[in-house]
Amino acid sequence: MDAVGRRLLRWASGIMCVLGAGHLALLALLARDDVAGWADRGVWAAVPLLDGGSGPTLGSLRNEIAFWAGPGSFSVPLVLLGCLVWHLAGRGVAVPAWTGWALAAWCLVGGVLLVPSPFFAGTVAGLLVVAAARRRVTAP
Repeated sequence: MDAVGRRLLRWASGIMCVLGAGHLALLALLARDDVAGWADRGVWAAVPLLDGGSGPTLGSLRNEIAFWAGPGSFSVPLVLLGCLVWHLAGRGVAVPAWTGWALAAWCLVGGVLLVPSPFFAGTVAGLLVVAAARRRVTAP
């Protein structure tokens, strides 16, 4: 892989890591009481699967929203994917174009469904992965 391809992958991975980490940081600011309550109730009781038959309460709904907006959301896998792409770029390994197309499509649909949203920046990251894959230098 040439230097331009590596630079494209590094930019893509940076975008992915910033999006994922930013999402988690925003959750920590907006739902800090719910997240802090997870430590009080214990990890396994953070988001109970059964409500005991009494129906959801406002507190349980806020708790579930905090979980699905944070550790249960796209943010953790997006940071991991960003770190993997960064590592592969450093080793000169090309990331397959399908990975970029899948990320771009997923972020495009997410951005359309959740406007306004930084999801569209993920589309840019996906297209950068595709561009880097197309620049792949083939050995004779």
